[in-house]
Amino acid sequence: MRPLRVAVLLGSTRDGPPRPANLGRRVGKFLCGVLNARGHEVDVVDPVDEALPSLVKPYFAYAPGQAPPKLEKLNERLLNADAYVAVTPEYNHAPSPALLNTINHIGSSVMSYKPSLICSYSAGQWGGARAAVLLRPALSEMGCIPVSAMIHVPKAAEVFDEAGKCLEDHDEWAGYFDRGVSQLEWWGVAARNHK
Repeated sequence: MRPLRVAVLLGSTRDGPPRPANLGRRVGKFLCGVLNARGHEVDVVDPVDEALPSLVKPYFAYAPGQAPPKLEKLNERLLNADAYVAVTPEYNHAPSPALLNTINHIGSSVMSYKPSLICSYSAGQWGGARAAVLLRPALSEMGCIPVSAMIHVPKAAEVFDEAGKCLEDHDEWAGYFDRGVSQLEWWGVAARNHK
C-alpha cells in the first residue's frame, strides 16, 4: 500500500496555566508517531503556527489567486491530503473554536470524498467525548466523513509527556489509537483508489 498523506489538524491555541500548556500537541505527537510507524506522511496543521484570524472571508470567497498567501498554502496542504485527523480539546462541551476556525476557512470541496478521524482529549475524566460527538456533523458537512471509531484521551497530561511519549500503558494506548487509524487507512486507500 502506498502511504497516505494525512493532515493532522490540531485544535488548541492554549498556552500556560492553570494546567500544562497545549495538551493537544502532546496527543498530536503521539498520534503522528502512530501514523508514521504505519508508513504514512503526516502534515501537522497547528492553529498557533497558522495564526488565522477569526473567520471573515473563507478561501473559496476569494477570486483565484487572490487569497492571502498563508490561506493559499493551507488550502493546498489540505487539498493534497488523502485523509484528516481532527484533534480537539473540549471547551464548554464543544469542539475547540481554533479547530473550527481552521476548518471554516476552507471550502468543503477541498476536503470532500476523503475520510477523517476524530481524536479528542481533556484534562478531566471525559476525554473530550462531548466535543467529538459535536465535531462529527461539522466534518460530515465538509465532506470528509468521520470513520466510526473515535479516540478519546482523558487526563491527557497524565497520559502523554510534552514530547508525546506515553507515560504508562504504551501498548494499550497504541492499540487504541491503531483502531481508529486502521479505519482511516481503509477508507483513505479506498477513496484515493476511487479517484
